[in-house]
Amino acid sequence: MAAWLREEPGGVVLELLVQPRASRTRVLGEHDGRLKIALAAPPVDGEANAALVEFLAGALGVRKAAVSILRGEAGRRKTVRVAGVALAVAETALR
Repeated sequence: MAAWLREEPGGVVLELLVQPRASRTRVLGEHDGRLKIALAAPPVDGEANAALVEFLAGALGVRKAAVSILRGEAGRRKTVRVAGVALAVAETALR
């Protein structure tokens, strides 16, 4: 199991490192025990957080409402909870 992913009742929790203002939105791989995700959106007015939620919802096949940022809304290191996703599904979809 990946260090950046853990199961919780009803979903999974992801430890992420986010890089805003990238050329395109994509998963970059593991970095320092977290999953690094490049986001095309700038870190202005919550745009990067909105882009992150939309990207994760699409990648994991859940509604945007199922994705919530638990910690790190204003920083690059984020803890995100995704409801309704199994651990194996999340790991496969984000690798």
